[in-house]
Amino acid sequence: MLKTVEVPLSGHPDKVCDQIVEGLLDEYLRRDPKSRISLKACGSHGMLMIGGTVDSRADFDASALARKIYTEIGYVDDIEPFVNIERPSENLAKTIINGGAQGSTAVHGYATKETREFLPRAYVYANAIARRIDDLRCHNEAFSFLLPDGKVQITMDANKIVVVTVSVQHDNSVDRNVVQTSILDHVIFPILGDTSGIKIFINSAGDFSEGGFYASAGASGLKVLADTYGGLLPHSGASFTGRDPLQPARAGMLMARYVAKNLVAQGVAGNIFITAGYAIGHHDPIFLQAMSGKGEDLTSIVKDKYDFRPEAIVERLNLRQPFYQRMSVHGCFGKEGAPWEEIGE
Repeated sequence: MLKTVEVPLSGHPDKVCDQIVEGLLDEYLRRDPKSRISLKACGSHGMLMIGGTVDSRADFDASALARKIYTEIGYVDDIEPFVNIERPSENLAKTIINGGAQGSTAVHGYATKETREFLPRAYVYANAIARRIDDLRCHNEAFSFLLPDGKVQITMDANKIVVVTVSVQHDNSVDRNVVQTSILDHVIFPILGDTSGIKIFINSAGDFSEGGFYASAGASGLKVLADTYGGLLPHSGASFTGRDPLQPARAGMLMARYVAKNLVAQGVAGNIFITAGYAIGHHDPIFLQAMSGKGEDLTSIVKDKYDFRPEAIVERLNLRQPFYQRMSVHGCFGKEGAPWEEIGE
């Protein structure tokens, strides 16, 4: 059975928007840890729109921070931000004050023992390649011809990689053959080792010198699939980028991953899939289910040991830290230093 995952580089237009709203979220939390935040961003051809609701004591220049993040990603063109951030509506504010969930959604968490990251192997490989390309671009002068935009796609048949596809933006003064050889020698071969039997496509459509907002449009929250399990598993219909950690789309998703990983690490099952559902205004999830890959119902174990109320999750995992921008590229799972990746009691 073929399994394919796709992950973006840090300069993909959607990922740019994700990093901007997550950077704003971090700044609000840094100045006021109890900030309630729900932000979206959309960028295209020199324009950036930032909108949403915020209830916070923090006050800073959102436009200036957005420009700073855009430049740090690696873009040299200027963008014109338009910011329209308001306080929550009266009805929503009542929900926030009463402590209920701010939003209705279903979230999912997964872990597997097939890799040391407790993640699907194809997803681990794809993120490793994307991370390596971004690292070379940002930290090695010899690869300054690489530009921020791009994607990586991995297809596996059982445990064998069969196709690798890389699209990476590059300076128009560099021949595509140079890009292909550089990616092969310094990214693909070091990460994958023996590539016999693997079809490899690098910038197969031709030159890729125009990217980012200059060539296309992006929006925050569209890469939830790449941020979680690469499309190999169900994911929430609600995005979590730009949202404070009390919102169930974020808190529930991180807790589901934390619990699944801990149970797999404890040897309860080889892989575990958890689903939790939340309804606006309710403290507790309206449903919770945990299943092993062999069909064993582990729900009672989860309910007995773990509290899935958003406020309890925030306290347990210490989620009011301003670290979300760092987690918004190359997937938010499998990273050292993330509290939802720690093996607890």
